[in-house]
Amino acid sequence: MQKPFAITLDVGSSLANHTGSWRTSRPVYLSRIPPCNHQCPAGENIQGWLFHAESGDYQAAWRTLVEDNPFPAIMGRVCYHTCEGVCNRAQLDAAVGINSVEHFLGDQAIAEGWKFSAPDVATGKKVLIVGAGPSGLSAAYHLARMGHAVTVFEAGPLPGGMMRFGIPQYRLPRQVLDAEVQRIVDLGVDIQYNTKVVDVLQVKHDHGFDAVFLAVGAHIAKRAYIPAGDSAHVLDAVSVLRSMEGEDKPLLGRKVVIYGGGNTAIDVARTAKRLGATESIIVYRRNREKMPAHDFEVEEALQEGVLIKWLSTITQAGESSITVEKMALDDKGFPQPTGEFETLEADSVVLALGQDVDLSLIEGVPGLTVQDGVVQVNAQMMTGHAGIFAGGDMVPAERNVTVAIGHGKKAARNIDAWLRGEAYIPPPKHSVATFDKLNTWYYSDAPKTMRPMLDIIRRQSTFEEVQGGLDESNALFEARRCLSCGNCFECDNCYGVCPDNAVIKLGVGRGYEFNYDYCKGCGICVSECPCGAIKMVPEDI
Repeated sequence: MQKPFAITLDVGSSLANHTGSWRTSRPVYLSRIPPCNHQCPAGENIQGWLFHAESGDYQAAWRTLVEDNPFPAIMGRVCYHTCEGVCNRAQLDAAVGINSVEHFLGDQAIAEGWKFSAPDVATGKKVLIVGAGPSGLSAAYHLARMGHAVTVFEAGPLPGGMMRFGIPQYRLPRQVLDAEVQRIVDLGVDIQYNTKVVDVLQVKHDHGFDAVFLAVGAHIAKRAYIPAGDSAHVLDAVSVLRSMEGEDKPLLGRKVVIYGGGNTAIDVARTAKRLGATESIIVYRRNREKMPAHDFEVEEALQEGVLIKWLSTITQAGESSITVEKMALDDKGFPQPTGEFETLEADSVVLALGQDVDLSLIEGVPGLTVQDGVVQVNAQMMTGHAGIFAGGDMVPAERNVTVAIGHGKKAARNIDAWLRGEAYIPPPKHSVATFDKLNTWYYSDAPKTMRPMLDIIRRQSTFEEVQGGLDESNALFEARRCLSCGNCFECDNCYGVCPDNAVIKLGVGRGYEFNYDYCKGCGICVSECPCGAIKMVPEDI
């Protein structure tokens, strides 16, 4: 989706007959997709909600945002904001703080008590969602807004999936998670806790569900063979993070070693510091360049006193120490043993080597295919068994919250179409508004607003939220840094620079059109359009 006032004209207009032989091409208004929208795994209309935010209409911004993603307060905290990595503004000074404005809008909605709009009609169709994680809840939200009766079966006692049991509270406060889940419940979604699905076909039949969306998270920790004595304290990262939600916190000791290099390893290491560990050491087989954890998470961990032992692997674990072998990268970048060993003191060892999904609920389902531990789905996210769809950690994809939320939305659209006996056909996408399409001469420097960070001492000793949010004044400033790439924002440049008075203003919110009786095809309007919302096309005579 683009801004509602961008206009595309018919290049085959009959006015082409009145322009004369001097013009070989003509300008047309068009809508291009901004790179942030194009990049977003959740499919947000980022430019659309930033437009409302920069005018100070925060509720309109929030409502535009939640058309695609029901979790702005959560995403403003845990999304890795790849949208900012492709933001055209980064080639001027710094990317727009999209994630920080989303954070602000999400918190504003919670503070103001904004609710989702109820569906207009009820379809009478019943859909089962298996798993109350980000993908399942996203699908539940979108299906409920389409008018379907949605029931979520969740094996655990609380909603959120890995958002709750895999992301520490210093990154995602639980009151924020609970508030955004409650909005979905208020929409009419029924979440049944402590309800593990053993046989999905049997459950579908017994309860009369018309369709099923499988959204079980990856909660089973992968293991590695490490020779260990009977008294060695070896744990898995998923269990450690999950136990943080209970009253009895994990007993890790004063010296903790974490084995792995992903974001989960970083989370456990930072959690260990907050639980009182004097030493929290990550042992990783490769170097920093090869580490899958996001760089900003690594930096924050190092700031908090976490140590990282690069190019190392654990070969043995004892009661109070581990043996580590140094590694060296070969010419292909793979770690190879060197035969050099050292001993590290360790009260506990936590394995953070990835997670698998429990697929026992789909055993024996006809037509359903599992390959490399994940369910195979088609372009409509349906498995080989009609009416059973899957997404999130259960299917081949990058595993993070934003991708999972996007899966939920995509699955909901396809489930809705399938229930109506149709196929969902996504609208065609416009071309991407790349930096070379913009005229940045008109934009002034505006440094990116940085979110406040909790001081190091409190970060090391408490589970208070590390990264704060923007206030209204700097959220407004940050939203206004958006360049409106590819879409008209009615700056009047084309109107002002046209030497032939060929640009007609249609009124606020309606954009412009060209009077081709006067246009000579000089292209000045194209070169002077700040956002790249005009292009020249060959003359059609």
